[in-house]
Amino acid sequence: MADYHDDLRLAHVLADAADAATMDRFRALDLKVETKPDMTPVSEADKAAEELIRHQLQRARPRDAILGEEFGIEGTGPRRWVVDPIDGTKNYVRGVPVWATLISLMEAGEGGYQPVVGVVSAPALGRRWWAAKGAGAYTGRSLSSATRLRVSKVAQLSDASFAYSSLGGWEERGRLDGFLDLTRAVWRTRAYGDFWPYMMVAEGSVDICAEPELSLWDMAATAIVVQEAGGTFTGLDGVHGPHSGNAAASNGLLHEDLLEYLNRG
Repeated sequence: MADYHDDLRLAHVLADAADAATMDRFRALDLKVETKPDMTPVSEADKAAEELIRHQLQRARPRDAILGEEFGIEGTGPRRWVVDPIDGTKNYVRGVPVWATLISLMEAGEGGYQPVVGVVSAPALGRRWWAAKGAGAYTGRSLSSATRLRVSKVAQLSDASFAYSSLGGWEERGRLDGFLDLTRAVWRTRAYGDFWPYMMVAEGSVDICAEPELSLWDMAATAIVVQEAGGTFTGLDGVHGPHSGNAAASNGLLHEDLLEYLNRG
């Protein structure tokens, strides 16, 4: 099995640099915010963090391609870094501390590119999670000071904690009835939003989560963290990995039930 330790160490260095840049502008009174064509916000911090990561990658991994939310794809080849400079921009611009930089390395293989390294860094929460293929998932302050992540063993929906982002997306896609049925079937629901539910699935504090519309950069890093913690990450179509345009993550034991509810008409 390939050793991704050097790539994981680099991803941590990139996350450190991004954390410094994003925290420097978090809650700044003069933060500049624009609206993208898809009507979502982008701040100067989003752009600055992605540019910083790109410049460091171009120096450290000049042969690798880079895909980022703000500046698109650059380069070709079997290895591709995928970056979301601030996942949770709406929180960021309102001063809510639930946002993170997502950095993933994907490699070409059967079924297309698949994540092999992922780092999720949430500096305003003081948290970071990471994983590498075949090496497990961890959380902590550094590679040398970390705790192994493992999903929960909850096996019944009636005992499960379900996390989601919002109701609107489910209604827009004709999946609201199944979503609401699921909320009634579980023990507890909370709308933590963005990257955080997936990390809580990985650490066993939440059992299932899902979102109806996402991009690759929203999912690549979170997918491998969930998987390496022993969980399951698919699209709502049940296809494993971060390529379906939406996501369902679980401890594995509840995944079939999760998908059954969310695919109801």
